[in-house]
Amino acid sequence: MIDRFFRLHENQTSIRKELLGGLTTFVTMAYIIVVNPQILARAGMPADGVVFATCISAAAATLVMGLYANYPIALAPGMSLNAYFTYAVCLGMHVPWQTALAVVFLSGVLFLVLTVTRVREQIVNGMPDCLKHSTATGIGMFIAFVGLRNAKLVVANPATFVGLGSFADKDLQTACFGIVLTLVLMARKFNGAILFGIVGTTILGIVRGISHWPTAILSLPHPSSTFLKLDFRGAMHLGFLEILFAFLFVDLFDNVGTLVAVCEQGGFIKDGKVPRVGRVLLADAVGTILGSLTGTSTVTSYLESGAGVAAGARTGLSNVAVAALFLAAAFCSPLATAIPAYATAPALILVGALMTQSIAKIDWSDFSEAVPAFITILATPLTFSIATGLSLGLIAYTVVKIAAGKAREMTPLIWILTALFCLRYGYLAAE
Repeated sequence: MIDRFFRLHENQTSIRKELLGGLTTFVTMAYIIVVNPQILARAGMPADGVVFATCISAAAATLVMGLYANYPIALAPGMSLNAYFTYAVCLGMHVPWQTALAVVFLSGVLFLVLTVTRVREQIVNGMPDCLKHSTATGIGMFIAFVGLRNAKLVVANPATFVGLGSFADKDLQTACFGIVLTLVLMARKFNGAILFGIVGTTILGIVRGISHWPTAILSLPHPSSTFLKLDFRGAMHLGFLEILFAFLFVDLFDNVGTLVAVCEQGGFIKDGKVPRVGRVLLADAVGTILGSLTGTSTVTSYLESGAGVAAGARTGLSNVAVAALFLAAAFCSPLATAIPAYATAPALILVGALMTQSIAKIDWSDFSEAVPAFITILATPLTFSIATGLSLGLIAYTVVKIAAGKAREMTPLIWILTALFCLRYGYLAAE
């Protein structure tokens, strides 16, 4: 029954591979259970309520993705969006977090409308192939850069912006051990290489005294402090359209970029399109609505799903495992959050390397395809934003196609999106 429902045989996978992939994905993205409450707490939100909301919204959205769309792409509250929620909206604009949650809810409803009307589906499938391939490559470099930063191999440098970290740092030393261990296991085609690399690195960190065993295994969630605390009246009196547009824009194109990248890596794209993409896009809309009701910022697809795909996940069965683990984490958060950032860094670096293989599919001999692809690949890690990389690449695509006399190759959707992106950057410049 499980084989038929998830089409395991058709996707050349097994229950064991799917569960291992799901566990790998969860371990790689479990940091959100700690980081999201820490960020939102700075906006005045009770951290214990946010922990519960993070786990529940992630579990629900991931389950919808797995059961309804049958893809191994996990979801959780987005990192860039929680930072925007806290620092730009609540602290920068002095908007109460209850009001900001109401705006997140409205953006989730708008996402649902755009998904049902197939507008978002047309955007995903209407992206030029060169941008689909370059987005996957750019995201691979982006998450590899995040891994290098978490491993402290790359650090801030006032003269050159970035530089090499100090090898006297125990975190860096342990992360390097994890990279070598995971690399050897992957080269030997060892099942569960990424997961064993994370576990091995964590244990070494504990032995060296730079990490600690979890203080407890179980902890009771406290949802009441953030559950249904939305202030719709305040949202209606705000000039909240700017905030709503920001949530909508960043999540839409972060989600599109992640979706394309993971689907490229897993070989899910057929004839330049993502099958069942409408079902895929429904998951983050449901997650965002539920997340705002329980007490967290916008929910989106996670790049770390690539680690699960690299470990063998090919269907939604792995998402069922991820969802179950998030539900368990609501009661076992000390255990789920015991994995340090330097232990997951090797997985991000090596998965990033795997994702850059899409660069071979770009037609570098065609200038009008190569330049937009290059800008997307370069801008994504340097601006630390998938949405920015994709939008700059699309603007470049339009400019170069017009200059090359190939404007007829552009669809009405490309013209509309280019105009919207130009208006966005024009508005930001005017601020």
